[in-house]
Amino acid sequence: MTDDATGANARTSARPSLEGLEARWSQRWQEEETYAFDRSKGREDVYAIDTPPPTVSGILHIGHVFSYTHPDLIARFQRMRGKAVFYPMGWDDNGLPTERRVQNYFGVRCDPSLPYDPAFEPPATPDPKRPVAVSRRTFIELCARLTLADEVVYEQLWRRLGLSVDWSHQYTTIGDVARAASQRAFLRNLARGEAYTAEAPTLWDVTYATAVAQAELEDRDRPGAYHRLAFAGPDGPVEIETTRPELLAACVALVCHPDDERYRALVGSSVRTPLFDVAVPVLAHPLADPAKGSGIAMVCTFGDLADVTWWRDLQLATRVIIGRDGRLRAEPPADVPADVYAPLAGLSVKQAQARIVELLRESGTLLGEPRPITHPVKFYENGDAPLEIVGTRQWYLRNGGRDRELRQELLGRGEALRWVPSHMRHRYEHWVGGLTGDWLISRQRYFGVPFPVWYALDADGQPDYDRPLVPDEARLPIDPSSEVPTGYTEAQRGQAGGFLADPDVMDTWATSSLTPQIIGGWERDDDLFARVFPMDLRPQSHEIIRTWLFASIVRAHAEQGVLPWRATMISGWILDPDRKKMSKSKGNALTPIDMLERYGSDAVRYWAANGRPGVDTALDEGQMKIGRRLATKLLNASSFVLGLGEVADDDEVTEPLDRSVLAQLSEVVRSATEAFVAYDYTRALSEIEAFFWRFCDDYIELVKERGYTDSPAGRSARAALRLALDTQVRLFAPFLPFVTEEVWSWLHPGQGSVHRAAWPAPEDHAGDGEVLTVVSGVLGQVRRAKSERKLSMRAEVGTAVIAAPAAARSRLAAASGDLRAAGRIGVLDLVDGAELVVTTHW
Repeated sequence: MTDDATGANARTSARPSLEGLEARWSQRWQEEETYAFDRSKGREDVYAIDTPPPTVSGILHIGHVFSYTHPDLIARFQRMRGKAVFYPMGWDDNGLPTERRVQNYFGVRCDPSLPYDPAFEPPATPDPKRPVAVSRRTFIELCARLTLADEVVYEQLWRRLGLSVDWSHQYTTIGDVARAASQRAFLRNLARGEAYTAEAPTLWDVTYATAVAQAELEDRDRPGAYHRLAFAGPDGPVEIETTRPELLAACVALVCHPDDERYRALVGSSVRTPLFDVAVPVLAHPLADPAKGSGIAMVCTFGDLADVTWWRDLQLATRVIIGRDGRLRAEPPADVPADVYAPLAGLSVKQAQARIVELLRESGTLLGEPRPITHPVKFYENGDAPLEIVGTRQWYLRNGGRDRELRQELLGRGEALRWVPSHMRHRYEHWVGGLTGDWLISRQRYFGVPFPVWYALDADGQPDYDRPLVPDEARLPIDPSSEVPTGYTEAQRGQAGGFLADPDVMDTWATSSLTPQIIGGWERDDDLFARVFPMDLRPQSHEIIRTWLFASIVRAHAEQGVLPWRATMISGWILDPDRKKMSKSKGNALTPIDMLERYGSDAVRYWAANGRPGVDTALDEGQMKIGRRLATKLLNASSFVLGLGEVADDDEVTEPLDRSVLAQLSEVVRSATEAFVAYDYTRALSEIEAFFWRFCDDYIELVKERGYTDSPAGRSARAALRLALDTQVRLFAPFLPFVTEEVWSWLHPGQGSVHRAAWPAPEDHAGDGEVLTVVSGVLGQVRRAKSERKLSMRAEVGTAVIAAPAAARSRLAAASGDLRAAGRIGVLDLVDGAELVVTTHW
């Protein structure tokens, strides 16, 4: 039996069902390539979407279903408007979240010093608390194995949800295409001076042993304490308050505000640190806060970002005591007494703080007891331990943080971009305006895109960081850890006079910031790139405006000199019943499978479509139930309309009530189209749905008796019903793709998909839309009168007297036969009245 035959049987059965529609139509769309991109179209006829590649780190939750439905609504609308829709899908499968999942899933940790074991298999019963050490190559292979399995599951979910993605355009951020594009862009950034390497204070995650960029920070409230310490000043003790007494050996200055009279006489002198007795200068700086603590701050290298600013602005000495492992270094700085420092060497930050408080208390330089507080502490957004600041060599990309002219150019790009909703632009401007440094793009991890760079080693084996060795672009993608620079051999790796590969990988945002270029075929498929770039839409959530959106603008600005897209549509968060953001890290995220199985994909999409761009939306299963009821009603109403009989090509819509419903529908088409063009899919759905229920509850009830007759009036009703149904199925298609495809197969068997049909256009049916409104209003009053008397809707009304102004009476007279039939009214008496009033007589 063919699919069309199956659909016909479903329509003619007593109770058409939603069951089985998703599997059947998903397969049909795949077989017929319903959503394939037509690359024969010119750029003006293409609508290109830079779809967010979801992070491959486990399972997708209901928030993903919510936000990924929104660009699909736009894609389906634009496709029906005649555009060739370029709608790819990618997987963001490199980076720390993926590595963390692999470590926990397989119970392993990466040790780059180990040799590769091709026969290695992960433990049968993994224990993340006792991970097995594996080589870097083995670890990367395990990452690739798990992400591939995850991506298959992700794709199955997206297909079930009905995303109209062209699955022939898939990519991964660790794949060859993405690696080549990322490395090519970096080499060009390097050649233009936009990328550079520098050794500087770096935000460091001790758990992952990697640098972290400013965009990846978040503040978390943590318990702490203020410790009041006495420095020895020239005229007596100088008291400071600090939350990090363990950094006392790293102290390089005290800083006060230039206008603070309490310390003005001290500025330019020096004081000596408690316990270590090291001389440090007292200096003035406008960032010092006179109202904080004692008004004079201890500057250490490095406790926080303020320390970095003071260190750089005041050109202070450097005394680093915290290593990359988060422990105090074994050896103190040169001028710090080793015997005093010894009890702290090798301790964790927490242990060192407890120990130094004991020592300060014993020395009498701890004044009073620590004062408990709760304060914001900087964390890596995916990390579990507070960040430290350590000196490391890293790669940076200029982003306007230290270049006022570039900053203004990037702010101008933000102004030129269309923001949906418009107020989201302020988040972009706030972020760009508040940048304090360039974008740190290197990571000390493994599963990522390697920097395509080597360094020549001098006669002493020291690398020349100022003149990196780079490959020809034709060699990309390249792995410098296993390939050699031109003119060298593998035997020279790590040898004096030879070369050293850059050991780092790119931050995952440094790759995903190039998604428009990667999916568009930049430098790989010039014909495709010309048809899709710059793209039309970037959909994404608001919390990554500072990362993904801004970084993408930085890259396109540098390489192509344009915005990467014309518009961005920002989605809100999904909130749990307590109005908290749903996320896997918070443990309150729900998987979508259960809801898709209980309510169906169309119903879940209906709920998602009721969430406006930029607005946080609560998970609401009640709305999913409404969506399922809507889909079921569409099936049943369509089955009824088609069951009235065929409509001939020459059947015309002649009756006033029939012309009225089409006139109203034409206005709905006009309004819904305008809403969709403005990316207001929620308003479009609201107006389409409101009309549909009027159509079912009022119009069908008013004309169904006439529709059964073989008369000109009956043929007019059937033609209007069929035309209205045809239009509404197309209006609902972006929201309810499965049920509308089913109904379309009944309406137009063998004539293709509704999702390739033309979006309805407003038509002038020369009807009076108020006829249906007035008649429906009277019918409603008649129904209410029956309900008040607890009568069946099929109960007869002897006489209905309708008092109304002349215009309303004229409209009622035009449809009096339909009103009498629907209301079971024997005599309909129209009389003059100032307002419409219905009186029933039984």
